[in-house]
Amino acid sequence: MTTGLKIGNNFAVAEFIEEKILHEDYSPVAVCALLREEEYQEKYHITFCRATIYKYIDDGNIFPHITNKVREKRAPRGRSIEERPPEVETREEVGHWEGDTVAGKKGSRARLLVFSERATRNEIIIKIPDGTTKSVVRALDRLERRFGADFPRIFKSITFDNGSEFADCEGLERSRRRKGKKRTTAYYCHPYTACERGTNENINQMIRRKFPKGTDFDKVKPAEVKAAETWINNYPRGILGFRSAASVFSEAVGLAA
Repeated sequence: MTTGLKIGNNFAVAEFIEEKILHEDYSPVAVCALLREEEYQEKYHITFCRATIYKYIDDGNIFPHITNKVREKRAPRGRSIEERPPEVETREEVGHWEGDTVAGKKGSRARLLVFSERATRNEIIIKIPDGTTKSVVRALDRLERRFGADFPRIFKSITFDNGSEFADCEGLERSRRRKGKKRTTAYYCHPYTACERGTNENINQMIRRKFPKGTDFDKVKPAEVKAAETWINNYPRGILGFRSAASVFSEAVGLAA
């Protein structure tokens, strides 16, 4: 162990990090998230940002058994979340979204495609017929038509997980209105790291209040989906000073949510 570094002689936390990455297939980002939880704070009394852990891996002194193959092993389907600009991370700029799907009961083909705006927490929910890349791209095409020329400024970026339904990075980014142009920039989380889409995950819990696990989305009507979206966007949110996401979003982008 090397003194003078943040990790110092904390052998226990070094072993914990190494175990999670090497043997439990955690990404460095997921380990960082774990160390922020109360249970691990009480045990290790230390936190790291992902850049610090990656630096330790690059240096080869702290974790000699971990190589940068962890980056290759967990290579995202497109542009990595590590490439997102700082204003996305800090939520200082409106127009950066997280994308996910919410599945129904086993055997149900239909699912919900959800987009959560990071700064305002505004939510867009679209029922899609299945979990194919084609259905996701087509839904985004419809969303682009809905917002028209405003789409690029409202959807500056979307951060997806590494699910197969989001594999067509080119199709997600390519504009259907402006030939040869991009409509947004797609970023991809590290696999198995839901904490990197925290806004999605929190709002998905609200969605489950309307559509519990085991819901057969094949039988859910679009009007029911729209009603759930409206309820979520008009719900007073403590993180927004008990304003609704709809009002904050509308004010920020100059359009009705």
